[in-house]
Formats: sequence, structure tokens, C-alpha cells
Amino acid sequence: MFEKNSLSEIKEYIKNLPIESYPEFISFLQKDSRKTVQKYGNSLHNKFLSYQRELARTEKIKQFERQAYKKGYRLVAGIDEVGRGPIAGPVVSAAVILPKDFDVLYIDDSKKLSPQRREELYEKIYKKALDVGVGIVDSASIDDINIYQTTKISMAIAVKNLKYKPDLLFIDGIRCENIPIRQVPIIKGDSKSISIAAASIIAKVTRDRIMEDIHKEFPQYAFNKNKGYGTQEHREAIKKYGILNIHRKTFLRKIIGS
Repeated sequence: MFEKNSLSEIKEYIKNLPIESYPEFISFLQKDSRKTVQKYGNSLHNKFLSYQRELARTEKIKQFERQAYKKGYRLVAGIDEVGRGPIAGPVVSAAVILPKDFDVLYIDDSKKLSPQRREELYEKIYKKALDVGVGIVDSASIDDINIYQTTKISMAIAVKNLKYKPDLLFIDGIRCENIPIRQVPIIKGDSKSISIAAASIIAKVTRDRIMEDIHKEFPQYAFNKNKGYGTQEHREAIKKYGILNIHRKTFLRKIIGS
């Protein structure tokens, strides 16, 4: 099939192939007499196997949503939060309603994804989701109440900011009594439910962008790197430059005795 093509022509051709069509060409490439072309075939083979594994994983984490649709629920929202642990910055929650035919791959717990992958998926989720809501609660409120209750408040705000009212909520690990909608808490839900995983990505990217904006005003704290977590560098900056309004005073007393 590729006998008359040069290596550069073959390389350019397969570069533009959609991954779904790889099986049509793998055997031809692997049987070519040229070692380099055989390597191209092996590369496509490995990529296709990885693609199949991702398809299977994605189908598996749709199980909760599929069961909900079978029970008659129409709008299922996944909810997750980011920012319980940092000593600075807000807690951010997201609520995401995905369509039944949502077909984006690599959706997973945001902590398992690279920053670049999270950014890419953030854009795809916003583009293909039926609805996305975000809830942000600042550090002052965290100090006034506590992080656990503040997290629930941020989740309630995220649901309130949806255009559509969901009839079922999948929440990562907790139950929010302040949201009057049927809920299913799922332990480690950001790895088990695609809608919770999507919410974790939205929340993570949103919060990271907030911290990167704050970094522009206070670069000495390196918020672009630590995102408000209590790294050694961050703690040293607090000792040297002092506490900002975005710092969680109650967290500082527990962590560094301030």
C-alpha cells in the first residue's frame, strides 16, 4: 500500500489520520520492508491500544450517569470542589451537567491530569456541556465559618449559578443539606463519575487562574506555583513579607503558628 511512498510522505500521511482509522493501516505499515515504516506501524498500534483503553475507562466512569438516566432522571449534575487544603485563596466548586452523548475522552480527576490537559479539557467541557455553574467563596468567609461548611456553601452557589435546575446531584464524597435536590454522595467520585470529574476540572482550572491573577499583584508569594498551598517557599514568604487578605488566618495558626 505504501511501497511507492517516501518516508516523509508516509509520516505526513499518518500524522493526519484520525485515530479511529488506525487499524486500516497498521498491518500495511508493519509488513513494509523498511524498518522505519514498520516502526510507524508499531507506533500507531500502541497509540490505538492506548485509545481503546481510554474508551473503556471513559465508558466505565459513565456508569452512575447511565443508571440515573435509566431511572428517569434527565438533568444530572456532577459537583466537586477545589481548595480545601491551601492556606491562601478561595474555595471553588463547580457543577456540570453533561449531555447523554458526551464523547470527550480523558476526563478524570483533575489531580491526575497535567495543567495543559486540564486547560484543554476545560475548554471542551464548556463547549459541550449542557450547563456549567461555578461557586467561589473567599478566605474571609472560610475564617468566619470553617472550611467544611464553606465548601458546602460554594457547592450551593455553583448549583444556583446553573441555568437549568438538575433533578439529581452526584457529589464528590459529601452531602449538602443546603441544596434542596436529591443527592448521591460518591466517595472518590472524581475518579468514578464523569460528571463529577468534569466538575473537578472546571473547579481546578478556575481556581488556578484566580491564583495566577493574584500572583501578578503579589509575585513574592509565588502563587503561580503553589496555588496557595503551604509550601516551604510560601511559608518563608509569609515570614518575610507578612500576611495578605487572601490568607486564611485560621489555617496559619494551625500550620505555622501565626
